[in-house]
Amino acid sequence: MRERWGLLFMAGTVLLLGAWWWQGRPLSHAPGVLALEEPIQTDPETRNPWTFKGHQITPLARFEICARVLSAERYRFDRASELSPVDFALGWGPMSDSRVLEAFTIQQRDRWYFWSAERLPISASDVITHSANMHMIPATDAVRRRLLSIRVGQVIALRGQLVRADGADGWHWVSSLSRADTGDGSCEVIWVESVTLADR
Repeated sequence: MRERWGLLFMAGTVLLLGAWWWQGRPLSHAPGVLALEEPIQTDPETRNPWTFKGHQITPLARFEICARVLSAERYRFDRASELSPVDFALGWGPMSDSRVLEAFTIQQRDRWYFWSAERLPISASDVITHSANMHMIPATDAVRRRLLSIRVGQVIALRGQLVRADGADGWHWVSSLSRADTGDGSCEVIWVESVTLADR
C-alpha cells in the first residue's frame, strides 16, 4: 500500500511539473516584426515623489512600450527584489522579428541582459536601440501577478513611469531615459501601472 501511494505521489508530481512547464514554455512566432512602434516617453505629469515599500519613488518620465519578451528573469534575494520581482529583456522593431532573433543567444543574470550572435543579421546599433533590459516595479499586487505570468515570446504592452527609487539606507536605483545607451545605468526602471497582451 505504501509503495502504491509513493507511485501515485510521484505520478502527481510529474503531472504538476509538466503542467507548470507547459504553461510557462516560450511562445514561437512566424517571421515578421511583431512590435512596430518605438517606445513612447514624455514628461511626467508631476515630479512629486511617493513612498512604496519603504522607498521614495520619484517619477522621471511617462513611459509606454509594446514589445516582445526576449527573456524573463525573476529575482528574490538581491537588494532590488524588494521592489522588482522580475526583469524583462524586451525587443521591438527588428528585435521582435523571429527571423532576426534566431541568430541570437539571449541571457539575463545579475540584473543585466546579454546577447551574442555568430553573425549579426542587423547592425549592433539596431540591436542596442531596439532592445533593452527593463526592471519591473509593479504598482499593485494585480500588476505583480500579471507580470509574473508573462511568458517569453509574448508581445506585451506596458504603461507606467520611468522612476528613481531611493531607500532609507542610501541605496538608489535610477532609470535610463535613453534607448540608445549601454553599460551600467542603461536599464529602464519602470513603475508598471498596467500590462496587457498585445499578440497578433
